[in-house]
Amino acid sequence: MNRRGLLAAGAAGTALATPKLASAQPQVMWRLASSFPKSTDVLWGVAELLSRRVAELTGGAFQIRIFAAGELVPALQVLDAVGGGNVECGHTAAYYYIGKDPSMGFGTEMPFGMNARQHLAWIQQGGGREVMEEVYRDQGVVALPSNNTGAQMGGWFRKELRTAADLQGLKFRIGGTGGMVLQKLGVVAQQLGATDIYPALERGVIDGAEWVGPHDDEKLGFHRVAQYYYYPGWWEPCSEGDILINTKSWEALPKAYQQVLEAVVGETNVWSIGRYDALNVAALRRLVAGGAKLRPYSREILMACHKATQETYAEIGDGNPRFKRVHAHWDKFRRDTQSWFRVAEDSSANFLALAERA
Repeated sequence: MNRRGLLAAGAAGTALATPKLASAQPQVMWRLASSFPKSTDVLWGVAELLSRRVAELTGGAFQIRIFAAGELVPALQVLDAVGGGNVECGHTAAYYYIGKDPSMGFGTEMPFGMNARQHLAWIQQGGGREVMEEVYRDQGVVALPSNNTGAQMGGWFRKELRTAADLQGLKFRIGGTGGMVLQKLGVVAQQLGATDIYPALERGVIDGAEWVGPHDDEKLGFHRVAQYYYYPGWWEPCSEGDILINTKSWEALPKAYQQVLEAVVGETNVWSIGRYDALNVAALRRLVAGGAKLRPYSREILMACHKATQETYAEIGDGNPRFKRVHAHWDKFRRDTQSWFRVAEDSSANFLALAERA
């Protein structure tokens, strides 16, 4: 055979061998149950991106089929389904499950806590992931931090709030530890999945609701049934979501596929916060132009909430050694990094102000 024939034969051999190499990889098919509806396109988009990228990086050998809230599992029962082995993995927020263990709240973020950069630093570099592993392990899951909304808003209300007394008797949809704090101030806190919030607000079952921020809130239509839009969302200076994986499913997964998942959630985390920061600006402008009344919480309300937050932390810690231990670790990192962020952000603000005047 001449040289040209040898090269042609070699190329044909390579083409034939490629599918065999791909098919030689372990074929894995998982199901993912999400806590989020498809209408929340960024949160749902995290699962879509995860599924697509995992398939791409494994040549289609590792497939994750995704299901929106309610399709396989109710929105607030994803942890139960994953930990119980009914599905291999889920996308949810850990603070939905503080009834099982109040320490779960630290996986998402806590009232008067850290911003997205601080929280990521705590999880990835400050020992937070290691501290939280024990918490998740007791629920039968491994947690991969997968997304962040960034700073959240303070919710929609039918009436204006001026003093702490205005919170008395208010029926308010809120997730996580923030609800426990507000109960100290007379709020009737309720945790609802995204699809249940609008009808509850429209029918007057609740007086107000918080979800994420302008982009999601506009999509869910809260501005149509509540007029006053408050900030800041002091109970969620950021909000981390997790891909929860059944422990046995994780341990059975080939090491290479575990590494793929670790890499992909790093990608989805960056994608999600960038996406929210880009979309929230235009959404907030549309909401205000459409009649939403943007209001800051008064200093009196914020001070009352801060005091109630510290009391809540102390009370939970007194009865729960694990919570006390995790809180101490989290709070030390928060305090240590806060001074740096204050210096860095003040410097940036001064620099920008000078540049604008130039």
